[in-house]
Amino acid sequence: MILQIDFNSEEAIYIQLRNQIIIGIATESIREGDPLPSVRQMADNIGINMHTVNKAYSVLKQEGFVKLDRRKGAVVSLDVDKIQVLDEMRRDLSVVLARGICKNISCDEVHQLVDEIFQSFMKSQR
Repeated sequence: MILQIDFNSEEAIYIQLRNQIIIGIATESIREGDPLPSVRQMADNIGINMHTVNKAYSVLKQEGFVKLDRRKGAVVSLDVDKIQVLDEMRRDLSVVLARGICKNISCDEVHQLVDEIFQSFMKSQR
């Protein structure tokens, strides 16, 4: 698993880590049942604090992407309710789309972008 953390980004490192793991799951470079590195190992690999990794794993657990097991650590487990995910996507996309409207991004450009991103995830699953 290759993670791309931008230490100069305004986005919190634990959110970047969470997002990278979710993208890994979507592209199937990380599969259901795969264990994630231990908190200590992940922190050492990236060069960040263990509490940051622990927070990312906790958020992933809350969102239904991983289960935390004492013996196995964090394991990818997609226990997510589709309706809940659609509600979360609606909330997140509302802000993204509002930003686009403020920058004069057209509906067609948004659709093209969404199709492009969605297809890139689908291609990596083949």
